Amino acid sequence: MKKWLIPVIILVVLGIALYQWAVGFNNTAVEYEANAKTAWSNVESAYQRRNDLIGNLVKTVQGAADFERGTLTDVIEARAKATSTTIDANNITPEQLAAFQEAQTGLSSALSRLLVTVERYPDLKANQNFLELQSQLESTENRINVSRDRYNEAVNIYDIHTTKFPNKILAGWFGFEDMPRYKADPGSENAPEVNFEFN
Repeated sequence: MKKWLIPVIILVVLGIALYQWAVGFNNTAVEYEANAKTAWSNVESAYQRRNDLIGNLVKTVQGAADFERGTLTDVIEARAKATSTTIDANNITPEQLAAFQEAQTGLSSALSRLLVTVERYPDLKANQNFLELQSQLESTENRINVSRDRYNEAVNIYDIHTTKFPNKILAGWFGFEDMPRYKADPGSENAPEVNFEFN
């Protein structure tokens, strides 16, 4: 066997091993990224369901002749802002996610005020359609939380795969970037103040 043939065989074997590693990394990263994007779509779908329910809730509340218009207007405006703030799943940036979260938090806040105000309207509280919508909204909020958690889990798997050494080197070459996670709303780390009053 010729001496020059041994280094050539070693180089060919190393080249094949590096190629297989790069292909394996890329295919796994593509799969994890796609899973994270799908998980994000599920988050948006859950929020869309909430927006649709809120639209129906607003129509029901508008039927109450003397209902406070300012509270209703706040919900309508917050809903419009929330539905106009969208994110391209192929290019989720921390800034886009923060803007999306801010709009959704604004809608949640306006909706909470609306539901508190409804307490002063016994006829509305007894309306079967309103009660059904309120129940569906509660279950949708649970869906939103589950969807956000699943999105964060999918992003975590993707980020671990693309940031481990030596995968991080290939991630840069192939253009895989960190994906932002959904974070808790600002101030949610503070426990709410509870005031029990006894008569």
